[in-house]
Amino acid sequence: MTHLARCTTIAGLTVGLLAAPVGIATAPAVAGRTGSACAVRPLAYPPDVYRAEADAIDPTGRFVAGTALRIEETGNRDLLLVWDRDRLSTLESPLVSAVSDVNAHGVVLGNGWIDARSRPWVFRDGTLTLLPVAPSQSVGASAINEVGDIVGSAEDRTTGHYHPLRWPAARPGTVETLDIPRTDARPVGITPDGTIVGNAGDFAQWTAWVRRPDGRVADLTVPGARTAVVDAAAGHWAVGRVDLGGPQEMRVRWDLRDRSWSRLADELELVTDVNARGVVVGGDRIARGGTSRVLPGGTGARSIADTGTVVGFRNDGRVIPVRWTGC
Repeated sequence: MTHLARCTTIAGLTVGLLAAPVGIATAPAVAGRTGSACAVRPLAYPPDVYRAEADAIDPTGRFVAGTALRIEETGNRDLLLVWDRDRLSTLESPLVSAVSDVNAHGVVLGNGWIDARSRPWVFRDGTLTLLPVAPSQSVGASAINEVGDIVGSAEDRTTGHYHPLRWPAARPGTVETLDIPRTDARPVGITPDGTIVGNAGDFAQWTAWVRRPDGRVADLTVPGARTAVVDAAAGHWAVGRVDLGGPQEMRVRWDLRDRSWSRLADELELVTDVNARGVVVGGDRIARGGTSRVLPGGTGARSIADTGTVVGFRNDGRVIPVRWTGC
């Protein structure tokens, strides 16, 4: 059944531009791939915040989105940070506690809290807008593609079970429940052609799945896997983790065209994102198949563009947003 609702616009929210980046020393470049130098540089951020980080970059590398926290005597203030190339816009709102994604049109997707319930929102053209949801549900949005289709999931507060949702760009202001025959199916990514990947199942019994644009659903797994979890998708790639019964999970990359899989570098302790070329980032590393390298001067790589630009954060006693290039 499709649930229809209308969007609600948050009035009175303003965007302020930060004219110039703060002065932070740039980490030295280190030798990278042939003809490139892998380097990390800070992104501009408000100088009066307690911490700031970059969470998502669009496939073209133009738009970056993240969050910051300002501590005041009257309470903590959440800020949304959006970089268009090197120009920073900021928005203060109690709703902007987390950023999920940003697409090539600069539409930012995230989640916040209203009355102890998670509520998803989009930030477009300077305006923060709540996505339509059923009033009784706690809902989270996880990804947006270049068309503008959004996926996420809703929790039934009575049973505790989840069901998958899609906000179709072709029908603005509406939300629909996806037909995915898996218990507790939760989408985590959507590619430009509408392919959706996600996870299902109870705690420690997870299964990963892919839903084709025509509605067909199939598992993403590895022979002998006890559990499988997908973390991100781009192009025809998905990345995640499988439990084969060893001392640690194995990091894998699936080719969504035929669901074949390959093992990622063992040094990659975390998997947070993949780009359309199949390059993977997580923690302080970037991986191409079975090989990986340490990203210089960083702590947490969060997202990678198709251009190879990576964003995340660095913690040198203070968490700040950074961008890696040439890696």
